[in-house]
Amino acid sequence: MPFATSQDGTRIYYEQHGAGPAVLFVHGSGGHHAAWWQQVPALADRYTVITLDLRGFGRSDSGMDEFDSRVFPDDILAVLEASGVDKAVLVGQSIGAAAALKAALRSPERSAGVVLGHSLGGISDDELAALVRADRAEAEKLPVLDRLLTPAFRATDPAKTFLFRQMGTFNTATMADLRNLNADGPSVQAVLEAGLPICFLAGELDAVLRADTVRAAAKRVSGSVLELVPDAPHSMYWEAPELFNAALERFLRHVYPGTVTS
Repeated sequence: MPFATSQDGTRIYYEQHGAGPAVLFVHGSGGHHAAWWQQVPALADRYTVITLDLRGFGRSDSGMDEFDSRVFPDDILAVLEASGVDKAVLVGQSIGAAAALKAALRSPERSAGVVLGHSLGGISDDELAALVRADRAEAEKLPVLDRLLTPAFRATDPAKTFLFRQMGTFNTATMADLRNLNADGPSVQAVLEAGLPICFLAGELDAVLRADTVRAAAKRVSGSVLELVPDAPHSMYWEAPELFNAALERFLRHVYPGTVTS
């Protein structure tokens, strides 16, 4: 099993599939590398697809006293280095998006672009932060599962809903264990100055981050790509993988022109 070594010596599990331009997935708080089981086979015939477990998740080292999200970018960059790819599009889901954006800004030469999945990537901006807080306050009125998957999906696909909940049981870190999730976010200006292709990818039915908030962020980050998918929830990658994958591949073709399509 391949492991990369993060800057502080932490072992980070990763997998690498396929060949072609590279895309690296970073999971959210309830996931790990296997959360992308509906993305890897859809992309691996055209792309080098890399998945990983941040520290505290899946097979990566999890014995530390706390899980400080400020070192998650180190974990991502260690995997990029170990995988041998020159650069990759970094795709982050929810809390993974903030880590992906920080990693890209820290080493822009290793990033071909960043996809902020259902997240503003921790961008530090007073106006956006107020919108996010308001969205979160509304979301916290709902049971956790109601925030992530639609009622219709839970009713019609109980097996996938069950598996979705089970995925988190493979992790040591929980959302409550994570520290500094909102610390040290880059400014809008820093993101713009990096000149990296940025894509905001979210669902119109996201109960955690409203579509209008994502639109506001995309407007602030001029030149970014906005993919707002109708009828898709916060965990679109799981509930509606065909929609998630299609939106992602539109951005990949934007970043990697000339790539053979499916």
